Amino acid sequence: MTRRLPDLEAWAIFAKVAEHASFSRAARELGLSDPTVSKAIGRIETRLGVTLIARTSRRVSLTDAGRAALTRAARILSEGEAIEEEAGEQAAVPRGRVRVSAPLSFGIGYLGATLPGFLAAYPEIVVDFALSDRKVDLVAEGFDLALRVATLDDSSMLSRRLSTVRLLLVGAPSYFERHGRPVCPANLVAHRALGYSGSASRGVWRFSHPTAGEETAEPTFCVWSDNVDLMMPALLAGQGLAIQPEFMVWRELREGRLVTAMPDWSVDPLGLHLVMPASPLRPLRVQVLIDYLARELAHTPWARR
Repeated sequence: MTRRLPDLEAWAIFAKVAEHASFSRAARELGLSDPTVSKAIGRIETRLGVTLIARTSRRVSLTDAGRAALTRAARILSEGEAIEEEAGEQAAVPRGRVRVSAPLSFGIGYLGATLPGFLAAYPEIVVDFALSDRKVDLVAEGFDLALRVATLDDSSMLSRRLSTVRLLLVGAPSYFERHGRPVCPANLVAHRALGYSGSASRGVWRFSHPTAGEETAEPTFCVWSDNVDLMMPALLAGQGLAIQPEFMVWRELREGRLVTAMPDWSVDPLGLHLVMPASPLRPLRVQVLIDYLARELAHTPWARR
């Protein structure tokens, strides 16, 4: 047998009628019509099969059953009011925990720098970061938000694109001194490479040219890793070429420790996205973090709108 949910609204209305000993005064305080209040009392009386309120033309009084029920009904009304008051305060002052998933290298390189300002502005929010290059299931794993450097393909999520992330073919000057500089994808077959194993097309690099079109290359890979930080020492030591996101190498390029190769050829860029579960409502603590990260990450040296 399926149990019906209790009619909590009707019990709260009953408590208010009992408080004022008046249907009309209760209706005014609750912002309801007199018939709505009367029907609510009628619903629970019919459901219980007892009379809770004795009605006469001059007065309203509780029956024995009504007096027995009043304490718990008043508690339902009081608890409901407390819940709404507390929820309203939370909406006005962001507080609570926000769980965020982000790529490991990007999180260490950029998210940590945003924390001092955010924590100072929102001292009652706890930010719980999970850094991994694994693509998490936000809903199943209980995340409020994810930062992804990717071409998005999950239409079930809401997303906010923050910037374009260029992918650059780079190498150390010492590597080019020893092995020469490739000028087109066909040259890469003779070169050593450091590969990101999280790529969708492992072992194959794809390039495009404004007039020559698209070409692929399969260099000889000497290192594979699912984390681009691990490859940086070998890359800087001139042990191979790598396709790296600009946010990983912009400092090295500026300082001349790395240089780009094949500037006429490009790799399809990625986007930096804030991704969140599809829901029409979002807690304020999550929304303020989204807005804060969007502002902070829009002004990084490599960010391109």
